[in-house]
Amino acid sequence: MKKILLVLVILIVLVALVGLAIAGKYNSLVRQEEAVKTAWAQVENVYQRRLDLIPNLVETVKGYAKHEKDVFIGVTTARAGVGQMKVDAGLINDPAALQSFQKAQASLSGALSRLLAVAENYPALKANENFLALQSQLEGTENRITVERKRFNDAAQAYNTSIRQFPTNFIAGMFGFKGKAYFESEPAAAKTPAVKF
Repeated sequence: MKKILLVLVILIVLVALVGLAIAGKYNSLVRQEEAVKTAWAQVENVYQRRLDLIPNLVETVKGYAKHEKDVFIGVTTARAGVGQMKVDAGLINDPAALQSFQKAQASLSGALSRLLAVAENYPALKANENFLALQSQLEGTENRITVERKRFNDAAQAYNTSIRQFPTNFIAGMFGFKGKAYFESEPAAAKTPAVKF
């Protein structure tokens, strides 16, 4: 009788230890998944900041460069395309949707580059305090976007590594934890830009 009781106690202790180990791994995965979501929220935050700055920048440049209508239409169209996208935390679970989001953001970045290139042709605009302040804010925002995308990729990498490691991969599979997509560079980023003086 004592042997059966001892075996029963040992089994209960083993089950409890296994349960605690599983709970610990599960909680770790939850923390890492939340870190990915938080990093994504910051990416959205800086993209929203850029969207908010664009109308002010466009209006400032419009006053100087009235005949550059195509550029303004391009920026407005790209901004509208980004603004119409459904962006939520679910986007990080869908690689195709994330790629579509990245493509829209790249289109907006290209349109902004063309707008800033137009601004270079107007010396009075380049000296305008409002334009300089907006340009500085936009450059700062672009830097923030880069930093937040890196932080997102770091959080996604830590999470993706965890769900693939043994024995956590069994726990991740049991509870439905899926890998997160990464931000990737645009194909044009692989080309060396030509610098002409």
